[in-house]
Amino acid sequence: MARRKKLYEGKAKVLYEGPEPGTIVQYFKDDATAFNAEKKDVIDGKGVLNNRLSEFFMTGLTQIGVPNHFIKRLNMREQLVRAAEIVPLEVIVRNYAAGSMSKRLGLEEGTRLPRPIVEFSYKDDALGDPLVPEEYIIAFGWASQQDMDDIVAMALRVNDFLSGTMFGVGIKLIDFKIEFGRVYEGDFPRLIVADEISPDSCRLWDIETGQKLDKDVFRQDLGNLNDAYTEVARRLGVLPSNVTHAPTKPTLIN
Repeated sequence: MARRKKLYEGKAKVLYEGPEPGTIVQYFKDDATAFNAEKKDVIDGKGVLNNRLSEFFMTGLTQIGVPNHFIKRLNMREQLVRAAEIVPLEVIVRNYAAGSMSKRLGLEEGTRLPRPIVEFSYKDDALGDPLVPEEYIIAFGWASQQDMDDIVAMALRVNDFLSGTMFGVGIKLIDFKIEFGRVYEGDFPRLIVADEISPDSCRLWDIETGQKLDKDVFRQDLGNLNDAYTEVARRLGVLPSNVTHAPTKPTLIN
């Protein structure tokens, strides 16, 4: 089998050239990072869970008419996605105060916000992904005013979908971040949701207990990250109810 061409390797995923023009194979790694990669670990099975969960969420977005890059899952760790020109922004939707917002504004974590708030950060690890206002985004040409209107509208639709889905299984969606890309249909660009949607990119709290079921478990040393992600997957029906841990790797039996 011919070796695939690696296009990019990030903190949590590797992108390879896809089998057809305009496609990419997205491989989910087991690496866990926090605080702009200052804290690192490898957690067996994390990539498997994020692959399955991102498939679940992207498929749900397709069903409600939100365009995204997902085509199909290929195996336990890989999925086929559409190639897109990534907008250099992380789009953050907040329903409750947490994380950096709590620190910036002195708000107690878990404080419900008056309405969902959409924020933007410039994707640059060396700068720490700084928050930027719409004026910067438009002035520097990262996105047009029409793009920003479309991004906000789509982000809020994603928020409605994720909030409702999570509430139905007893989970509160605190906040999440997504990325957008442009695909071209003829000469006309179209925005789509790209990257991934998983507990790596969301804050998820149990409604009854407040238990954290997201990457804050790793950031704050609150327990086993795989247990948290597996619980999310089990509640959503992504894993059978009798599975207690994500599958990791084959074991040789002598």
